[in-house]
Amino acid sequence: MSRLVDAIPYARLLGVEIEPGEEGFECLLRFRDDIVGNARLPAIHGGVLGAFLELTAILRLMDADGIQDVPKPINFSIDYLRSAGPRTTRARADIFKLGRRIAHVHVVAWQEQRDRPVAAGNGKFLLAGR
Repeated sequence: MSRLVDAIPYARLLGVEIEPGEEGFECLLRFRDDIVGNARLPAIHGGVLGAFLELTAILRLMDADGIQDVPKPINFSIDYLRSAGPRTTRARADIFKLGRRIAHVHVVAWQEQRDRPVAAGNGKFLLAGR
């Protein structure tokens, strides 16, 4: 999975890391000054957080059985739940439905406490080569 992240230029730019978790894997986004959107707080830029959620969903789908090509987003919605401060952000994705052509994925991102998410995302992805 880490080789896949290294092959994605934007994931490399963000510095996304993969870490084995309790159930599968978690993606990590370490805080850096260049990903700040609001310097007064400071808080991670919403676009960076949204891209991190979508990337986590795609990686989860790539980890699923039978998926060979990169899934293409059909739509992806994000709920920003609280400010993502100057700390490492973690995300985990769950596949709700994995069909022959379409997959539905839910992603949650948190910082210090998993039960206090900073953002959540839901997306539909087109699966090719399955």
